[in-house]
Amino acid sequence: MVWLALPWLVLEFTGSVAAAGITVAVSSAPGALAAPLAGWAVDRFGRRTVSIVADLLSAIAVVGIPIAAAIDRLSLGVIIGLAVLGATFDPAGYTGRKALIVDVARESRFNTDRLNGIHEGIFALGFAVGPLVAAGSIALFGPIATFWLPGIAFILAAGMIALLRVSDAGQQARADAIASGETLGGFWATIGLGFAIVWRDRLLRAMTVALLVLSAIYLPTETVILPAYFESLSSPWGLGFVLAAMSAGGVLGGFAYGWLTARLSRLVIARTALFGVCIAVLVMALLPPLPMLIAAGFALGLFWGPMAPLINTLVQRRVAPDAQGRVFGLQLSLFYAAPPIGMLLSGLAIESYGLPATYLIAAGLLALTALLVGFARTIHDINN
Repeated sequence: MVWLALPWLVLEFTGSVAAAGITVAVSSAPGALAAPLAGWAVDRFGRRTVSIVADLLSAIAVVGIPIAAAIDRLSLGVIIGLAVLGATFDPAGYTGRKALIVDVARESRFNTDRLNGIHEGIFALGFAVGPLVAAGSIALFGPIATFWLPGIAFILAAGMIALLRVSDAGQQARADAIASGETLGGFWATIGLGFAIVWRDRLLRAMTVALLVLSAIYLPTETVILPAYFESLSSPWGLGFVLAAMSAGGVLGGFAYGWLTARLSRLVIARTALFGVCIAVLVMALLPPLPMLIAAGFALGLFWGPMAPLINTLVQRRVAPDAQGRVFGLQLSLFYAAPPIGMLLSGLAIESYGLPATYLIAAGLLALTALLVGFARTIHDINN
């Protein structure tokens, strides 16, 4: 909702497309910088605590916009400041909730793989439904009043996490380490622990790189490549159908992860997802007729969907409970940073080499990554 309402508000407030672009760009940057700190906070202060506090602070940031407007203090600087504030706290709430999945699964006696799939499926569903809700609210009430909706959503999220009655495996492991006399290290050493763990674990390193490349190509496909293609055809409806198909496939793929793990090994799921995404992107890169492009977009989302819950499962199984927040934070930081870089490079490449060549190059890079990761010896450890 915020991603749609924020640039709309700036455009209406200033009439400047450049100002809207600057606001979105500036408000996106804190996520990459704050995520590692968020992971440290989750491991240091507790998963539930950080999730609740971060969501309440994010709520204050978004409702600050209509409050500032009500007291006649709204300006572009205030909008940007509140957007940056909200983007700073969002990674902490998301990281805390991801780390809580294993605690909830354990104490509710629910399958962790299935819960990871449900979590990511609902997350993808939110990204599909949120813009529609925001668009309807803007049409009915205007962009300023629309910010009350995400504020209410943040408060509801904090309330639901507060009602959870689960123990925190990370805090228990931390307490055990302190009781045994283990040295936890200084602030900067603990901040860098997530990177050290991912770098030493060859499987986590390979899968993180693979997902990084996937996100660097998948999101620019939605935001740069396909819009440029359909704009040249003067076909906004075509763009809408393809993006809707990608979203629907992503939701279904996320929800299907738990069902797949009951029937297939993680190695088969990982390879199928990697190579399936490659084939779908290659078909889309050929810019076929619209029906085939819609089908390929759905397939792309479908194969992409299981990747996030699979990564969650690997971190939960391979990383100590009191370090999982920092690993999730590191990965989130990378995933915040990769898409904007991909968008920038895609835009420059389209201007220099044309859209078809750019899309084929992206598909080739993706295929190379899938081959290197999919057939690496380290990936066989994924079933352990």
